[in-house]
This record gives sequence, structure tokens and C-alpha cells, in this order.
Amino acid sequence: MHGKLLPLAGLYLVQGLPYGLQSGLLPVLLRARGLSLTRVGLAKVLYLPWLFKLVWAPLVDTRGSLRVWLMLSTAALGLVCGLLAVLPPAEAGQAGLPVTVAGLLLLLNLGAAVQDVALDTLAVQLLEPAELGPGNTVQVVAYKLGAVLAGGGLLALVPTLSWPLLFLLLAAIYWLAAALVWAAPALQQLPVSQPSERPLRTLHLLQELLAMPGTLWTAGFVLTYKLGEQGASSLFPLFLLDHGISTPELGLWNGVGAVVCSIVGSSLGGALLARHWQPLPLLRSVLRFRLGGLACQTTLLFHLDTPGVRLGPSTVLRGAALLSLCLQHFLGGLVTTTTFTLMMHCSQLAPSALQATHYSLLATLELLGKLFLGTLAGALADSLGLHLCFSLFLALSGMPILYLGLAPSTLA
Repeated sequence: MHGKLLPLAGLYLVQGLPYGLQSGLLPVLLRARGLSLTRVGLAKVLYLPWLFKLVWAPLVDTRGSLRVWLMLSTAALGLVCGLLAVLPPAEAGQAGLPVTVAGLLLLLNLGAAVQDVALDTLAVQLLEPAELGPGNTVQVVAYKLGAVLAGGGLLALVPTLSWPLLFLLLAAIYWLAAALVWAAPALQQLPVSQPSERPLRTLHLLQELLAMPGTLWTAGFVLTYKLGEQGASSLFPLFLLDHGISTPELGLWNGVGAVVCSIVGSSLGGALLARHWQPLPLLRSVLRFRLGGLACQTTLLFHLDTPGVRLGPSTVLRGAALLSLCLQHFLGGLVTTTTFTLMMHCSQLAPSALQATHYSLLATLELLGKLFLGTLAGALADSLGLHLCFSLFLALSGMPILYLGLAPSTLA
């Protein structure tokens, strides 16, 4: 099993680099070079290729081998980083991001999205049912570590390394990963996909995917299982900031502390699955714990939102608030690993010629579900107020527990 997990860990780690680069490192570098906050924010439009993974997932399924797709997409990411190394993001005082740099960043996201489809398909085909728990732990933990290294780690090196050296370092990492893909023994016996004789019509393809055993139920679950959690995790740190916790302290707890707790939760999920826990029973238990943790956090918010209550430097309330923040990230990591294992199990029920497209569909729906309420949380808080808003999040967190009772027997 280690011969499979080590290549997956290395590839998922480099897959997390673009997200950390664009969410943590790039905004700071662009702002330091004089771009306006609006321009920096608009750079998130470059994530667009991630929403269209279903366009090229059928090609990964039906053309060539996964090993070639992975090697070429990873090497292409290195090439794009090499080109970015010779192009500064902007001259000081420039009003916007240069078109060439924006185009290369768009290509970086396109390459990462293609690599994501091929890598997820590799995991679906490579892992045995008993290996799904450890495999998905590697997936989640390695991806988060890659994002932290590119966002926080490289940001710490900014005073030492210039923009060109940073991207040359990333290019070298990608080319090394591409060489490892080509040399890894576990990847050398992967079958070559056979070209499909059927035309790839989107509507017919979607109908065929949703007709696969357990797919419709799983699609509904991944769309909704994170709604309450994402809404609360988007607003609670800002609430603490408004009630006296400093920005550096909040950054430490909601940044480093949250990632560490999430990784510990993901690792625990993988360990439990490896000990022959099935995903559905484990999800029932973990979702109840998450609901209880959110109920405690909501009660704490109601108390802190009363007039005159402040979070002093050494109060029990301050410790409880920060503990609640970390606990939710720990439980969130545990839920995420278990859910990804369930998604992968569902995709393994599909024919091998459709597994890449099938998993891409579930992964896209999972991403949309997480983004939906995380994006609308602020508007909901402004219109409904924090008390009603967190009550809604609590109700949304209870829905997946009830929904699990409708799970088909094929996923048991």
C-alpha cells in the first residue's frame, strides 16, 4: 500500500500549491506592488477553469493513459511557473495585472484543474476498497500541506527570494514531481484508456452519470453536508475580531491553528476508516458531534453578542471561543475525509470508462456546495442578524444527519 500512497501524497501536495499560491502568496505580492484591493480581489476570476472540470474529464477517461495525463499536466505547470518567473506581476503604481501574467495564471489554473481530474481518477482506480480511508487521508492532508507551504511558507521567504526566484522554485518542484510520475512503479502498470465509440453529449453524459448506483443520493449529500459549517466558519472569526481579539492572534488561531486541527481531524478519519469503519456509520457519528460543537459555538455567540460583554486577554470566554474555532475545524477535517472516501467509493461503482467524469461531477458539486453559503454568509448576517443566521446554520448542519437515513444500500 505504501507504494501507492507515497506517489499520491507527493502529487496531492503539489496539487495544493496553486491554491496556496493564489489565496495566500499572490494577493500579498500584488498588493505590495501597488495594485488596488479591487484589482487584487478580481484575480480570483482566474479560478474559473476549476468550475469546468467536466469538460475535459471525459477526455481523461477515454484518451491516453493517466500516467501521461499526470506527467504532461504537471510538467506544464512547471513550464507556466518558469514563464511567470521572467514576468513581474506589475510595475509599481501600475493600475492592473498585466495581460500576459493574467493569461499565464489562467493557464496555471487550467493545468492544475486537468491534473486534479487525472489524479482523482488515479486514486479511484489505484486504491482497493480497504485502502480508501488511508488514501483519502493522504489526499486531504497532502493537499492542505501544499496549500500552506505555497501560501504561508513561500510568503515567509518573500524578503529573501524575489518573484523570479519564487516561481523558479515552484517550477523545479513541478518538474521533479513530473519525473516522479514517470518513474513511480505503481503508475507504470496503469491501463491505457480506450477511445469511446459514443459521442460525448453533455446532457446524455450527465443523465448516464446520475443513473449510476448511489450517484443521485451522493450528489445531494455533497451539495449540502458543508452548508452550515461553511457559513459558521466564514462568520465566527469576524465576530471574534469585532469583539476584541486582535488580528495577529486571530490569524494565528484561524490560520495555523485551524489548519493543524483540520489535518489532525483528517488523519483521525483515515485511521478510523482503516480500522474497518464504514463511511456511512462514521459519518452519522461525526455529524452528530459537529452539530453539538456548532450548538456550543452558537450558544457562545449569543452570550458574547449581549451588550457589554468583551473578550478580555485572559478570560474563560476567550479561551472557549478559540477552542470552539479549533474544534469545528477538527471536526470539519474528519467529516471531509470521510465524505471524500464515500465519494470515491461511489465512483468505483461506475464503469472504468466513466470514473474520471463521475468523480469530477461529485467533486465539482462538493466545491459548489462549500462556496455557496460561504459566499452568501456575510449578506445573510447583514439581512437576518447574527442570531437568526447562526440558528439557520445550526438547522442546515442537522439536515445531513437526517439525509443519511435515505442512503441507498449500494453505498453501505
